[in-house]
Amino acid sequence: MDDETAYKILKLVHAEPNISQRELAEELGVSVGKANYCLKALMEKGFIKVRNFYKSSNKRGYVYLLTSRGFTEKAQVTFRFLKYKMQEYEDLESEIAQIRSEAEQMTNDNIPLAEDQGS
Repeated sequence: MDDETAYKILKLVHAEPNISQRELAEELGVSVGKANYCLKALMEKGFIKVRNFYKSSNKRGYVYLLTSRGFTEKAQVTFRFLKYKMQEYEDLESEIAQIRSEAEQMTNDNIPLAEDQGS
């Protein structure tokens, strides 16, 4: 499981412990099977524990709780994911600057752009 998926699951479970696997899958944009697989992986690592709703009329309801190791992992994965996204942003910013420079050079060289050629 990548950091982005782990980050999103830990964040969602922390914010809404009674989230269903179907709701979790919808939030992640994945199948229920993948959401289940990821939850089980996080449970096996000791980051999440699960409890049944005993007083609920829906006996299949569960509560997902972050363990102390889960809170630590959530903090670590948040920083790793943030670092990754910041690098992705910087790379994209650099690419945009390069493309903008190329476009300006074409304009300065009087190279007609497709939109200027009249369809």
